Amino acid sequence: MTHSEEALDEHLSTPSEAVALSLASTSGPVVVLGAGGKVGPTLCRMLRRALPADRQVFAVSRWSDTEARASLESHGVTCISADLAAPDAWAGLPDAGAVYYLVGHKFGSNTNPHLTWWMNAVVPGFAAARYRGVPTVVYSSGNVYPFTQAHAGGCTEQHPVGPVGTYAQSCLAREQAFTHAAATWSTPVAIYRLNYAVELRYGVLADLAAKIVAGEAIDVTMGAVNVVWQRDSTDWSLRLIEHARSPEPFILNGTGPETASTRHLASRLGAALRRDLTFVGQEAPEALLSNAARCHGLFGYPQTTLDQAVSLVAEWVGAGGRQLGKATKFQTRDGRF
Repeated sequence: MTHSEEALDEHLSTPSEAVALSLASTSGPVVVLGAGGKVGPTLCRMLRRALPADRQVFAVSRWSDTEARASLESHGVTCISADLAAPDAWAGLPDAGAVYYLVGHKFGSNTNPHLTWWMNAVVPGFAAARYRGVPTVVYSSGNVYPFTQAHAGGCTEQHPVGPVGTYAQSCLAREQAFTHAAATWSTPVAIYRLNYAVELRYGVLADLAAKIVAGEAIDVTMGAVNVVWQRDSTDWSLRLIEHARSPEPFILNGTGPETASTRHLASRLGAALRRDLTFVGQEAPEALLSNAARCHGLFGYPQTTLDQAVSLVAEWVGAGGRQLGKATKFQTRDGRF
């Protein structure tokens, strides 16, 4: 898995047998909206590998990353260039039998809040209207929850939301756009509250490892965090389509089973990288945490454990493996991204 990016992407896009069974609850083409981000390319490849050849997979994005587009097309995914922020872009998109919605905007929310609100609150309305009645899985974020005591196990899906800051509030607005579609047009909807997916090139573990290698101090004020290996998370999100429902969406937290100590994760990575660590701050009693027991009850525990993920990331970063340069900023506590 760790020898090359090609091998990594092959691994991250390998579906379990259960993915095909879940997708069989739908028919026709599958449209992935916002397919050009961190999760989209391997999600599209996993879809293509799980579906029969006569079901098309359409990946919609602006496709500023031409290499990602070319790679997807070489694996049988049909890529469509579209600026989904534009209202007139939607009429020309293909019809679908299932939709995965990955459009989102996070970084720069503090300096350009209007763009964040447009992308996360207005654009979902375009999607919900264009694909009314079509089973839809909506990627959301655990940021919609308030901070809770680190020892309490994290927020379940029944916990009252309490988004902090522009980004988190706009994520809740995205959910509400699709909730409206479920209530008004009987669109079957499932909302996937993910935090945080990790792989070798980005995520909480890669962020920590990169700081350690650079000799930077590790801030432990956000003293605990949830993570899940991206292949497991993607697999779960694809299987979630069979649970989409109306008039109320099915909501699912997606993350690993551990409430992981930031200090402990950094210490494990530092030991594997053979680097000394410097910590700053003191663990706050509360953190942004989710409880994914419902997810694990439906789909099982992650196939890649947290210990395995830590070892793999340390090996990759220690060998100078490429990073995507997309920090999670998981240590942010004021909602200003």
